[in-house]
Amino acid sequence: MEKFNKLSGIAAPLNMINVDTDMIIPKQFLKTIQRSGLGKNLFDEMRFTPEGAEIESFVLNQPAYRKAQILVAGDNFGCGSSREHAPWALLDFGIRCIIAPSFADIFYNNCFKNGILPIVLPQADVDRLMDDAERGSNAVVSIDLESQKITGPDGGEIAFEVDAFRKQCLMEGLDDIGLTLKKSAAIDSYEADLETQPWR
Repeated sequence: MEKFNKLSGIAAPLNMINVDTDMIIPKQFLKTIQRSGLGKNLFDEMRFTPEGAEIESFVLNQPAYRKAQILVAGDNFGCGSSREHAPWALLDFGIRCIIAPSFADIFYNNCFKNGILPIVLPQADVDRLMDDAERGSNAVVSIDLESQKITGPDGGEIAFEVDAFRKQCLMEGLDDIGLTLKKSAAIDSYEADLETQPWR
């Protein structure tokens, strides 16, 4: 998993509440277990017509936001089913951070496991960042995970909270497998000890 320390990028405004995982990545794209390649189907039913043409009004189809790395969204982001394909699709598109007033629990946890930083902020701060994001290509927002600060286009700062363990995992690039591998010496020792037991 890619480490997350500092991020400076375009923030796209998605001023919608209750964005569920089927909106993020519709069910017909869940056949794969590959984490890559899903970005082209992110928000598929909002980005494209049934014939596959781009819907120009959707934020991520607008030239200023095609390379957005930060998403500023509404309340209860990631609700619905627990599909891990949702953070996979966001990450494959290039989104590394989502800022919202609240997240669905399972989606929130899945973000950390896949290298995305979900930030919960009071509605007033989200509104402020939403206004910043609406500036288009000038909506460059910087996030410093170590100091837990967001810096807006005008230099204003917003502090955010994050669980210390999850913060460490993101900064070290550790998913569940990476965390297990950190204990590889202890695992090897345990297995070697088992070999000496009489029931072997």
